[in-house]
Amino acid sequence: MMSGPMHELTRIEPATIEDLPSLAELLMELFSQERDFRPNYTNQMRGLRLILEQPSRGRIFVLRSANQIIGMINLLFTISTAEGGFVILLEDLIISRDFRGQRMGSELLEYALEYAKQKGFLRITLLTDRISEDSLAFFGKHGFQRSDMIPMRLYLGTAAELRLPQAQ
Repeated sequence: MMSGPMHELTRIEPATIEDLPSLAELLMELFSQERDFRPNYTNQMRGLRLILEQPSRGRIFVLRSANQIIGMINLLFTISTAEGGFVILLEDLIISRDFRGQRMGSELLEYALEYAKQKGFLRITLLTDRISEDSLAFFGKHGFQRSDMIPMRLYLGTAAELRLPQAQ
C-alpha cells in the first residue's frame, strides 16, 4: 500500500466503527473553529457512521499513535460531469491541537492524495475558511488552487431549523 515519511510512532489507516467517538471529538474541535458550522456530537456521530457503513460513499483515514487518534481526513466520493468521472470532496482534515506543527497534517493529506491518484480520481475539491490564511497557505503548498467558483448553501430540514434567526 502507500507509505511515506511519518512520525516514527504513528501510522495512517482506514477508520473503523470503533473509532467513531474519537472522530466525533476531532470534528467537535474542528467545527468550533469554523464560522459556518456548529459542533453537535450527535450530528457528527451520525455523519461519520453514514460514511463508515457505506465505503462507496467515501473513506476516512486516521493518523493513529499507539494509544489514540491524532488526526483524520474525510474523503467523499461523487461524479463530476465536467471531468467525466469520479472526484473527491475533501470534507474534513484535522490534527488534534496537541500535535499540530509537526507536519502530521501534511503526512495525512499526502497519504490521501496518493490514495486518490492510485484509485484514478480526477479531482479533489475542498472548502476552507477564507479568513484562515494558514489554511489557504497549507493547501496551496500541496498543490490546491483557488477556484472561480463561489460556494453557496441551501440548508434543508433540521439543518435549516438550526440556522433560523432566534426570536428576540
